[in-house]
Amino acid sequence: MAEKTVLITGATGGLGSIVVPYFLDRGWRVIAVVSEENGKNRAETRPMLDVQVVDLTDEAAVRSLIAWLIQTYQVIDAALLLAGGFVAGGVADATGNEVKTMFAINFETAYNVARPVYGHMIGRGKGRIVLIGARPALEPSAGKTAVAYALSKSLLFQLADVLNADAGGKDVVTHVVVPSTIDTPNNRKGMPKADFDSWVKPEQLAEIFHFIFSDDAAPLRDPVWKVYNNA
Repeated sequence: MAEKTVLITGATGGLGSIVVPYFLDRGWRVIAVVSEENGKNRAETRPMLDVQVVDLTDEAAVRSLIAWLIQTYQVIDAALLLAGGFVAGGVADATGNEVKTMFAINFETAYNVARPVYGHMIGRGKGRIVLIGARPALEPSAGKTAVAYALSKSLLFQLADVLNADAGGKDVVTHVVVPSTIDTPNNRKGMPKADFDSWVKPEQLAEIFHFIFSDDAAPLRDPVWKVYNNA
């Protein structure tokens, strides 16, 4: 396989820390984006790994970084936007400030990266973007206990639809992967009595991401991937 480049945000999170080495082990160049310098220090040193620090809610800083990356590597073949956060709470708990916070963490961080990356991909006529959706954004029965989170994540589905409509006949596709609970150390700590076997493993998601970016997935358009396992 010719060398390909993938940009991954949230690279040192519970999912990102599994996905980054997964792609490196398969010959990809990985641009791992973290939000703080200590996140960069936690990343391992590997020849095909480039770790960049940026505040993803700062649109100008993100745009500048993406422009520099394109100048440096010429091509970003794929973008995997894992950065995000969660807060529980029903309508009675979800204040306007909480909704704004979730909007910034889950939507702005994705949009600020997706927009310049999408422009680059449209310019070259090829590329793949993966956004991380959420079950509560699709199912009101689940969303009623995490209103701010569900509302912010729901915008990612609309963003994917808009980008895919705008792409027209070009080979640029935005996918939304929707996991149920992911089996990470933080989730196990927060839900110690849960059935961990019913959750989605980070390695399973990494394999799905890799397939989406492969030539085998080239014919797929406008897909939403529900990865729930038995949760």
